Amino acid sequence: MSQGARYPATGGAVASAVDGRSLPPHLQARYGIRRTPWWGYALIGLVVVTFAGALAYVAYNLLAPGLQPKLLAWKVESRDRVDVTFEVRRSAEADVYCVIRAQDETRTDVGYAVVPLARGTTYVQQTYPLRTISPAFVVELLGCEAGQPPTRIPPPTFPPGVVPPDQPWTASP
Repeated sequence: MSQGARYPATGGAVASAVDGRSLPPHLQARYGIRRTPWWGYALIGLVVVTFAGALAYVAYNLLAPGLQPKLLAWKVESRDRVDVTFEVRRSAEADVYCVIRAQDETRTDVGYAVVPLARGTTYVQQTYPLRTISPAFVVELLGCEAGQPPTRIPPPTFPPGVVPPDQPWTASP
């Protein structure tokens, strides 16, 4: 009878009652028993701690309320004006700046504004009269940031030689 048939669950091997690390060095070398160096455990610990820290950082950023801007509606009022209604949920202690833009059917900017929202309440709903150089086809709320105008959003892309219109829209006298 073969050894493998005798102990099928272990592949023919039987667990030893002798701890391999208690054997003399020449037997450890003969049977391939090596001690794990202390720095191996330290490296594994460092990897585990780094992974846990990265996981905690991502979880904090995903669960922290921060700023919650939302475009609610927009309406073209005239060739040179679109009213943009948006809301922002934020901390009451911070001034917030939001960037909105309007584009024509070729996705060229026709209006672009940085809208400041003063501190005071945790919820702000604002309707902003955005001046445009031609009728708007689409309007976007590009982003909001506390304390300063957003830095990680695309800049305006007006055609070469076109000056962005002054903001906000006001009725001509």
